[in-house]
Amino acid sequence: MIRKITLALSLFVAVSASAQTQTLTLEQGVLQQFRQFRADGMLGFQWIPNTSNYVFFGEGGRKLMTASQANQTASELVTLADLNKATGADFKGFFGIVFKNSDAFILASGTKYYEYNFKTKSGKMLAEIPAEAENATWNEDHNGIAFTEANNLYFWKDGAKKAVTSESNKGIVSGASIARNEFGINGGIFWSPKGNLLAFYQKDETEVADYPLLDINETPGKLVNIKYPMIGQKSEKPKVGIYNIASGKSVFISPKGASDDYLTNLSWTPDEKFVLVAEVNRAQNNMHLNLYDANSGAFVRTLVEEKSEAWTEPEHAAFFPSAKSNNFVWESETDGFNNFYYYSIDGKLIKKLTSNKFMAREIIGSNPAGTEFYFKATGPNPTNMLVYKVDLKGKQTLLTKDEGVHNVAISTDGTLVFDEYSNHSTPGKSLIWDKSGKAKTLVESANKYKDVIMGTSEVKTIKAADGKTDLYTRLIKPSNFDANKKYPVLVYVYGGPHAQLVTNSYLDGANLWMFWMAEQGYLVFTVDGRGSDNRGVAFESVIHGRVGVNEIDDQLAGVNYLKSLPYVDGNRLAVHGWSFGGFMTTSLMLRKPDVFKVGVAGGPVTDWKYYEVMYGERYMDTPAENQKGFDEASTLNYVKDLKGKLLLIHGTSDDVVVMQQNFALIKKFVEANKQVDFFAYPMHKHNVIGRDRVHLMQKVLDYVIENNK
Repeated sequence: MIRKITLALSLFVAVSASAQTQTLTLEQGVLQQFRQFRADGMLGFQWIPNTSNYVFFGEGGRKLMTASQANQTASELVTLADLNKATGADFKGFFGIVFKNSDAFILASGTKYYEYNFKTKSGKMLAEIPAEAENATWNEDHNGIAFTEANNLYFWKDGAKKAVTSESNKGIVSGASIARNEFGINGGIFWSPKGNLLAFYQKDETEVADYPLLDINETPGKLVNIKYPMIGQKSEKPKVGIYNIASGKSVFISPKGASDDYLTNLSWTPDEKFVLVAEVNRAQNNMHLNLYDANSGAFVRTLVEEKSEAWTEPEHAAFFPSAKSNNFVWESETDGFNNFYYYSIDGKLIKKLTSNKFMAREIIGSNPAGTEFYFKATGPNPTNMLVYKVDLKGKQTLLTKDEGVHNVAISTDGTLVFDEYSNHSTPGKSLIWDKSGKAKTLVESANKYKDVIMGTSEVKTIKAADGKTDLYTRLIKPSNFDANKKYPVLVYVYGGPHAQLVTNSYLDGANLWMFWMAEQGYLVFTVDGRGSDNRGVAFESVIHGRVGVNEIDDQLAGVNYLKSLPYVDGNRLAVHGWSFGGFMTTSLMLRKPDVFKVGVAGGPVTDWKYYEVMYGERYMDTPAENQKGFDEASTLNYVKDLKGKLLLIHGTSDDVVVMQQNFALIKKFVEANKQVDFFAYPMHKHNVIGRDRVHLMQKVLDYVIENNK
């Protein structure tokens, strides 16, 4: 039985004080959490198709090792020298291998793709696509690859490059992701199961406003325009194209509603006769899962319709458990949690397969017979990520036996489950489960922090501002914590949808730099308030139309909890967050000016009218529909109330939260004669990455320490 963490239960990550000899540096805290301190595991694990054998990387990716569930004594399958000799390439490692079958795998070197047969120890080049190519996508048999160049779509087959589209209008883009990667969209190319047809997204951006970014790496600086549809303004117009490889002709599917509706979550039926597309209206409160004829593009029928007063947000394509049937599984949150529904291709509900009061997250795959499938879900404790299976009659089974955050790979015959997980007290463990539920442990990681001077992490629940909803909190304390002292606190916040900061993984989902900050004499606190992820529709949708209201209230519930602790200095509270967390930071500093002494906001949304259509209109509608909500949420309307020290940070090439957001707020501060601090990271996008991130965190944490005295 899965046990829920209660308020009375405190969990701690700690290491033996007698062994702590190394001082953690901030650079390590920023860059080495998943490098130097990464838990031991089966790096690169994959099942070899249609066998009970598996592979993993040896010597940091320089060897490909193999073993089986029956014989876990690993042997060398192929070395880099073997691979390079056979292919004539110069591979540096095996990262990125994809199995073609039980005897061969494919690996890319730049834009050249090679096949290596480890039975015959022979290799050959399969395809070479242009250096400018993007979005490369193989068909299932790995004998054809589609890709984009500029705004057009091509494919390589039988040694030749062929054009699918030839649009001269640069505003019409084929084969790329659409809707700014919302709705679970992360690509724009969809091969049919047998590779005879190629579906693709096409978006007409000609009416979408250009947004200027400055490239300072040229002299003089160069203007780079991106298409950025702001809330309430002209958006892209999508289509789905279906290209017939044999005939060389395409048919197109357009939205049945408005031309700027969203075409999302495309999938093929196993027989290649139909395409399913989830069409969402621009208001995002109505979804139709539509069926189209793949040869003509003609609309056949609507299979599923969903409506919501808040939003409908399909994030997963229809799933077909069996390659021999067009019956499909649809994921839906209509009952308040993400559950699975089994439909016929006629649109008739065969069975609701799950009725869980927790969130399913992702279908992993099905067994060969197509009678059951595997999926990730939180289980009753939302800080976990577990793996279940369910058959088409609705019988559900928990596969992962330990609480924690699990990643699994199912053997192609469905008999074995590779499971790699961590939890609050387990740095990392890799094991294989058989059909009977018996496990063999492959790796149990040592604690990589055992010699590092580190404090503790404590997970608890508190009540939300509504007085009834449980919220999960994480409090990090220094190694020399003294309950008789008073400590300043840094509150790290995100607070918005599609994010969860407190998890039952090692370090409880915390960034390693937080433990560095604790060693500077701080407590570091986080609460996942209402509006955040993995808690169901009611929990998340409280933000609709009033972003920044309930989220602020729940952060203040966290503050009240902190102030109830005898070792917290309630007069020395700081807050930091990025993106939605930047919005929360500025909102807290301005709308609750007496709470926090210092704030550092990175990449903040400051006024939602400057944000993009797909995400912004889902949660806030448009100013024409919800001007009161936009006014209430705009940080620009509260600048006169600032009391504490505020640092604003932005990447100058941010194409997600554009710099206009920060500049608009700074302009208001100037007009109000309010002093704030600002720092830009030239040429960085929405996140400051690489070694520059060390500079960023030094800037953030130094500012907190210096101004929170």
